Amino acid sequence: MAKKKAEKPKREFTRRQLSHWRQQERRRRIITTVGIIIIALAVVLVGVGWYMGDYRPRHEMVIRVNDTEYDMSYYLNMLQIYGKGQSAANLLALTDEVVRVIQQSELVRQAAEKVGITVSDNVVDAELARRNLPLSRKYRDLVRPELLITKLRDEYFEKQVPFSGEQRHIMAMLLESENQTMEVKARLANGEAFTDLARELSLDSFSRDKEGDLGWLPKDVLTILLGTSVVDDYAFSAEVGVLSEPVYDENVTKEVGYWLIQVMYRDEDLEEAAVHALVLSSRQEAEEVRAKLEEAEEVGGAFAQMAEEYSQLAVGNKGFLKSVAPGELTEVFDQAVFGPELEVGVLSEPLRDDAVFTTGGYWLIEVMEKDESRPLEPGDREMLKAKALDDWISALLADETNIVESYLDNEKKMWAVERALPD
Repeated sequence: MAKKKAEKPKREFTRRQLSHWRQQERRRRIITTVGIIIIALAVVLVGVGWYMGDYRPRHEMVIRVNDTEYDMSYYLNMLQIYGKGQSAANLLALTDEVVRVIQQSELVRQAAEKVGITVSDNVVDAELARRNLPLSRKYRDLVRPELLITKLRDEYFEKQVPFSGEQRHIMAMLLESENQTMEVKARLANGEAFTDLARELSLDSFSRDKEGDLGWLPKDVLTILLGTSVVDDYAFSAEVGVLSEPVYDENVTKEVGYWLIQVMYRDEDLEEAAVHALVLSSRQEAEEVRAKLEEAEEVGGAFAQMAEEYSQLAVGNKGFLKSVAPGELTEVFDQAVFGPELEVGVLSEPLRDDAVFTTGGYWLIEVMEKDESRPLEPGDREMLKAKALDDWISALLADETNIVESYLDNEKKMWAVERALPD
């Protein structure tokens, strides 16, 4: 008969041992609980940080156009599209332009809808497919305004522009000064041809290429072509067959300028120079300014004053260029500053430069014929439709009854730029 295995006596814990064990268990529970709380707090903090730093800003309304609101997420998407491949500095420069595009596009959409012009999603999606672009909201909102503008022009404004109207047959050339204009008038009086003189002397490409004969034109087309309304305004109020006096145009851009240069320092080895320099609108003006400079007691101060009053040089500090090198400006400038003919300290004669653009000039104009109801050329009519559309959009933007607001401050723009940059 097998012996029974002796039972191991039960371990008895003393009161002190039980107390110590319970304390250890309590400490473990506390440590575990604290650890859970810390982890939970970390998760909460990360979540709050994400919510406050990313989620909430993305869903904040930043642009409003009447009853339509756009959040930061929408604005960010559009900034990424328009600024694709751009640096942070260029993106920052685009921030306001993207706001303007969003606002204008929505104003146009709302106004077009009121006159019955809309573009369906199917048409937009077909255009996206044609361009191999994704079928997403941001690309739809990119393409829809383009299609809407085209439809407005070809349908709505097609009805606004007549097929015939008042026109003038206009001759015109742009000259640099009043004196030159009077000289040209004298040459015309002596039998020289307007077309020959315009081809030789006119200082804007359109009238020069046309040899002064601008042809039959309706009102406003010349304003579009020349970027100035002066010729238009004169031609449609002038008598037929009368050559104008010099007609001044302060805003026209012409393809000529005149340098006045005084080299103060020249280092031929380093190819570096310090110069006083002015760009004047005409030879007449340049000669008048040069006379004032020669009479001045203090050259630097006189150049600074003349620069403030007359110069059209796009760079420089009060007529003084502290350090210039060849190739920074124009060939005429380089030849004067770094060539052997102009001595240091000597004021140059007026130097004509056809690579410089200046504003202000004088028109010589003659209306050859007029017709109160002449058919419009198709190209002229298209320009008038485009102008009518542009005027309509400008009126929308100027309409104070429209609520157009942006809530983007510099901090929010920087936030958007940081997230628009590629990783």
